[in-house]
Amino acid sequence: MELTVVLPIYNEAPSVPLLFEELLGTLKGYDFEIIAINDGSKDNSWNELLKVSASNPRIKLLNFRRNYGQTAALSAGIQEASGDIIVLIDSDLENDPKDIRLLIDKLREGYGVVSGWRKDRWEGQYLTRKLPSLLANKLISKIGGVPLHDYGCTLKAYKREIVQDLKLYGQMHRFIPVFCKWQGGSVTEIPVSYRSRVYGKSNYGLFRIYKVLLDLVLIRFLEKFMSRPIHFFGGVGILSFLFSFVSFGLATYYKLSGQKDFIETPLPVLSAMFFTVGVVLVLLGVISEILMRTYFESQNTTPFSVRDRVNF
Repeated sequence: MELTVVLPIYNEAPSVPLLFEELLGTLKGYDFEIIAINDGSKDNSWNELLKVSASNPRIKLLNFRRNYGQTAALSAGIQEASGDIIVLIDSDLENDPKDIRLLIDKLREGYGVVSGWRKDRWEGQYLTRKLPSLLANKLISKIGGVPLHDYGCTLKAYKREIVQDLKLYGQMHRFIPVFCKWQGGSVTEIPVSYRSRVYGKSNYGLFRIYKVLLDLVLIRFLEKFMSRPIHFFGGVGILSFLFSFVSFGLATYYKLSGQKDFIETPLPVLSAMFFTVGVVLVLLGVISEILMRTYFESQNTTPFSVRDRVNF
């Protein structure tokens, strides 16, 4: 199959009929399928999906038992996809389905990932929305190593071989281009249309910032230390040992020089604390190494990816 469109849906019943009308019009001429995932919607979304799928076998549905989140919905759709190209798009009508053709044309230039950039989003809301978005995307680009203007835009196109083996957890869907880059895929970005929401309200807000920051810490760790966690935990442990020795040295100096007794300074306590933390971190690094080996060996996977095989 040429193309799979993956569509996560959560409480978007009013948008469903119009969305599928636009999608089906845009996808004419392609050998396509649409995989819609009802992520535990509490409104009439599932019934609306049943209506649009009844007369079109190209529309395939997954119905979650409860709300698992957008990452889980996208992951389920990607796993079920049959198309050589996989396009992800939101269901709130903020993305214009017509832009799918632009993404596909760009992908066929040789890229592994084409990401949408809602260039005109948040006009008139610079301080409250646009500036935080700019800073967040710059931070993600810096840490993830993939310079994009709009990580939050779901509208993206992927070559199937780049994303089919990705394991997504938590709320990591926004970092899929970073994971694809690690797999050797080339990533680019093109401007796409942004339309104001017609129905309902956004499920996102500024409260997401702390979650993004925590996810970035995990991304950095996975990129640098997934296959050698002892270097991370051991490195911080060695630093803690260093603080311990410095604290102990200063405490001993004050004692021998007659300036302060041990009980007159917090340095002995700090020395013991840093030494204990150092021991714990080194041991944690050893345990992490064991877990890392268990992870790769139990799943029969390797910490590397082969692009081509010749004469095997």
